[in-house]
Amino acid sequence: MDGKRRVLLLATTTGYQTRMFEEAAASAGVEIVYGTDRCERLDDPWRDGAIAVRFEETAASLRAIEQAVGCGPVDGVLAVGDRPAMLAASVLRALGLPGHPPEAAAIARDKRRMRERLRAAGLPVPECTVLEAGDVPAPTAAALDYPVVVKPTTLSGSRGVIRADDPASFVAAVDRIRRLLASPDIRVSEGGDPGVVQVERYIDGVEYALEGLLEHGTLRVLAIFDKPDPLEGPFFEETLYVTPSRAGHVAQQAIVSAVAAAARAIGLHHGPIHAECRVAADGVYVLEVAARPIGGLCARALRFAREADASHAHVGLEALLLRHALGEPASGWVRAPEASGVMMIPIPRAGVFRRVDGVEAARVVHGIDDVAITAKADQRVVPLPEGASYLGFIFARAGTPGEVERALRDAHAALRFTIDPYLPVMRG
Repeated sequence: MDGKRRVLLLATTTGYQTRMFEEAAASAGVEIVYGTDRCERLDDPWRDGAIAVRFEETAASLRAIEQAVGCGPVDGVLAVGDRPAMLAASVLRALGLPGHPPEAAAIARDKRRMRERLRAAGLPVPECTVLEAGDVPAPTAAALDYPVVVKPTTLSGSRGVIRADDPASFVAAVDRIRRLLASPDIRVSEGGDPGVVQVERYIDGVEYALEGLLEHGTLRVLAIFDKPDPLEGPFFEETLYVTPSRAGHVAQQAIVSAVAAAARAIGLHHGPIHAECRVAADGVYVLEVAARPIGGLCARALRFAREADASHAHVGLEALLLRHALGEPASGWVRAPEASGVMMIPIPRAGVFRRVDGVEAARVVHGIDDVAITAKADQRVVPLPEGASYLGFIFARAGTPGEVERALRDAHAALRFTIDPYLPVMRG
């Protein structure tokens, strides 16, 4: 990548990955131009020269970007997060650069529309129904074949996803999700109808994640992650990701084929994707194909090298994505040969995070790369299904996936979190 080329990075102001993209860009001699959802009336509060955009206001954001980058060309566009990915698709189309079609990015973010596309393409889809705003859940509860999974149609990261095993727990789950969707932070950040929930048959199986790049419709698999912790409900908090997968060759090929078919059905074409699927006795069910890379700090679990020299000169996922955004094919890159993984440290209970002890003991566990605590002292923390964050991340590398999993669990066991009850201030 010769010369000082420019990549527009669309991200929320609180995104974990922006600093990693900045470091990768500096190493590659690439200039990052930020587009974030900050207040346009503030005079560059973070001193990063970011363009103020609104992810749900496409036309206005396109005008703001056009005005801001008029002094020079933008050679590529990347997005961190589902909402930025939708805007990125429109920006790529406006610039005449290859990318995911805006219509496909919108479908990828909407579970209802995604299920409709997958079903129309003949892919395995759980039986599902949608409760519109104002629909009373009790009549539906009596007609369901339990267990079922109740979920919002747009939130990601298992937020708001609840398993129900009987009519009473179903009604309670619907009420709980609707309260979440009606909360001020969701209304502001997500928009949409706060009363719509999707109800799906629970699929008994094992979950996997696939990280990939689409190159003009062709899927390049970057990694398949095992999720060793069972995701059986009542909530579906993801904790461990470990790669390479220990699934058999046939199962892995089935995962790849299912994800590729789902991406085609949705209409995704060029750019990063992150897919979640569940392998059941009757096939592979694709739960999600997002038009973006893996979120948060989890990307640090992945390293890549030139295929001809896979044991040297590793680069992170952000560097690979920058190259891809600038037109370099991904076919010459492979995942580094060692096993690796990440633990997204769960929030054990709601309250106010005070401190964590045992970080140094966790870091010296054999195989551990790093322990990154992202929760801040005195921060209010909320677990799933209402919450949307983790206490931090643990990273490991070792010779085998089993050793990586063991290192992550041992390091987590060394940590001790102090979380005090949250006491709201009462004003008279």
